[in-house]
Amino acid sequence: MPLQKIILKPGVNRENTRYTNEGGWYESEKIRFRQGTPEKIGGWEQISEYTYEGVCRSLWTWSTFTTNVVLNGVGTNLKFYINQGGQYNDITPTRAFANALSGPFAATSGSSIVTVTDASHGCLTNDFVTFMGASSLSRQSFTRSTATNFVLTSAISNGTQVIVSVSSGGTLPTGLTDGGQYYISVVSGTTVNFVNAPGGLAISTSTAGSGTFYVERLDGITSSVLNQTHQVTVLTTNTYTIDVGVTATTNDTGNGGTVNAIYDIHFGYEIAQTGLLGWGTGPWSTGAWGIGTSTTIGARIWWQNNFGEDLVFGYRGGPMYYWDASTGVTPSAFTVTIASPAVFSTVSGANIPDNTAVVLTSTGALPTGLTIGTTYYVVNSSGGTFQVSATVGGTAITTTGTQSGTHYISNRGLPVTSLAGASDVPAAVNFAMVSDASRFTIAFGCAPIGDTAIDPMLIRWTDQESVVDWTPSATNQAGGQRLSHGSQILTAVQARQEIVVFTDTSIYSLQYLGLPYVWATQLLGDNISIAGYNTAITASGVVYWMGVDKFYKYDGRIQTLRCDLRQYVFSDINLSQQEQFFAGTNEGFNEVWWFYCSAESDRPNKYVCYNYYEDIWYYGSLERSAWLDSGLNSNPIAATYVNNLVYHEFGVDDNTTGTPAPIDAYITSAQFDIGDGHNFGFVWRMLPDLTFRGSSESGPTPRVTMYLLPLKNSGSGYNNTDTNANQSVGGQSYANVDRIGAYDVDQFTGQIYTRVRGRQMSLKIRSTQLGTQWQIGSPRIDIRPDGRR
Repeated sequence: MPLQKIILKPGVNRENTRYTNEGGWYESEKIRFRQGTPEKIGGWEQISEYTYEGVCRSLWTWSTFTTNVVLNGVGTNLKFYINQGGQYNDITPTRAFANALSGPFAATSGSSIVTVTDASHGCLTNDFVTFMGASSLSRQSFTRSTATNFVLTSAISNGTQVIVSVSSGGTLPTGLTDGGQYYISVVSGTTVNFVNAPGGLAISTSTAGSGTFYVERLDGITSSVLNQTHQVTVLTTNTYTIDVGVTATTNDTGNGGTVNAIYDIHFGYEIAQTGLLGWGTGPWSTGAWGIGTSTTIGARIWWQNNFGEDLVFGYRGGPMYYWDASTGVTPSAFTVTIASPAVFSTVSGANIPDNTAVVLTSTGALPTGLTIGTTYYVVNSSGGTFQVSATVGGTAITTTGTQSGTHYISNRGLPVTSLAGASDVPAAVNFAMVSDASRFTIAFGCAPIGDTAIDPMLIRWTDQESVVDWTPSATNQAGGQRLSHGSQILTAVQARQEIVVFTDTSIYSLQYLGLPYVWATQLLGDNISIAGYNTAITASGVVYWMGVDKFYKYDGRIQTLRCDLRQYVFSDINLSQQEQFFAGTNEGFNEVWWFYCSAESDRPNKYVCYNYYEDIWYYGSLERSAWLDSGLNSNPIAATYVNNLVYHEFGVDDNTTGTPAPIDAYITSAQFDIGDGHNFGFVWRMLPDLTFRGSSESGPTPRVTMYLLPLKNSGSGYNNTDTNANQSVGGQSYANVDRIGAYDVDQFTGQIYTRVRGRQMSLKIRSTQLGTQWQIGSPRIDIRPDGRR
């Protein structure tokens, strides 16, 4: 018989049986369709070697005005970061500051666990604390005896490397450098010399110096080990432990000296938690004293939007926060004069505008008149210098006394309630966004004016061009409206000329009308579901979303989205974790992706993809926790479960951790036969048709494996479940197809010889090779009738 070309319909269809779907595709894994034919999806690569704490559930991209720096907001269950240039900069809002703690640390030799004492610290286990100004636990004082001899408080062995320092305002004897590293040369007992190298000459000093002199070892629990961010395990209301990751030595008997501590807001859960709770077992004040309560605490889900070059953000059920780009992504060092009023100068020369809210921190002590952790407001700003006031536009603060250490302007997000002009800001919000139309900040599901409890159906908005003015008046456009259909607002999506608002049962349109109504709502549809807070997305002017049992779209009217994978998706799904589900776009390929948890998984491990240009579906497995497609980034970015971000459609391999690994990608057709299967078919030869365009030019030879999978009938199963074993009458049912050369016309294995016999067959194409990219065309098989049984 002549060669038979295999041409299959685009898309994957699992709504019927493999045989009923003849002429189509039935299984897929990490493939997509381009112009009707399947190809392997692009690879992914880590954006940097750095990682973050927790599981990321929210991503947002924007850029600064003057420098055009691209920033990515990264919200995890434990932290909130701004990614710039691959670095994850911690801007997690703070809960409390503890200033000038006296000797809070206690270590045990041989253990990396350090006990911290701070009265009424208010922490929960898994919270985070950052220490500043702590000294090494091996630090001890010493005195100068002669020009070369110094007396330690306790003995240090010969040849030990140490750092010397001096108390604030003091000076070391001339010949020694504050922060300098030296070696110990023991003279006798606790009398030592400092030398620049083991066995070297004793350093001779020419002056006595002043203040208190300190020496500390470079091993054990040093100041650099302590002055970091640590996760907390609570012991009592006054104590907790941290794991510093370095084993204490017998010399680590100190207490860290005078230390400043910064406490983050309480941690959030990675996944929803259900169980018996009581006082102290969940987030602060959950449950009455001594009485357990059965409740569900949701996963920490952040929302975020840029307001100009700044960021307004928050987590579901929490307050609103604001990050001001002028304060920088890292703490900004400054100096301050002892004067009336005090003058501040940023070390970098960066300008901080008037009325900007700032919080000050220090590795030592601020001068009298200033307090670490207090919010101040910039006045009289000029270039890199400014003054601060306790109130907006108030009198500049006068400083007196002394100061020590290095001072910083905190880079952490601040409560919107602390910003200049803040008025009736919602105490708690489920979701908020900044409108494209006229720049209003809009809260969905929020606390009414004068209340702290959330009304889950209430929408409130600020005055135009504002984040802070939430008080309605005759002279502004602030206001609010309560929706009536549903029990809670889940999310909202910016569409072309409206905001589409989703409750748990209905959909509304929110449109800007101007005065006197400002924003008006219109019910679009009822008895409609949405699977999760982040499962709605806008693509090519159309809103798409995942319901609890089907998919929808809104392009001016609500429609059920035709889906060839509906039964496959919704019969293997864990709806108890639906708040983790999320949607993302891949505009370069006209795709909407939904990531969801399969029935046996408590994290998103599968995806289903809709190509809205070709109106087709395909699916696969891939663990991701968030996704963002933005023109400001070179590629779509996604969050992984190894705590980093990756660029998608980057290369052809899995480079999540910096070590390339092959991507297992395949697609399997539905069953085909001769006629209606009256006769068995016998295939002895296949002529592949594919391209390896995009494959790596170095490394292993690009390769795919093509299989013919025969069946006796629809219910028989494949003749052999091992697709790499002989499945028919001799020979084999598979073969590798290798690229021979990359020229104007692809050169690859021209034909495959096989001996496959079956009443029905399926075609499978798979690749597991590094550096391989492929697209299938129309392969041909040499098939002839071969009896009826």
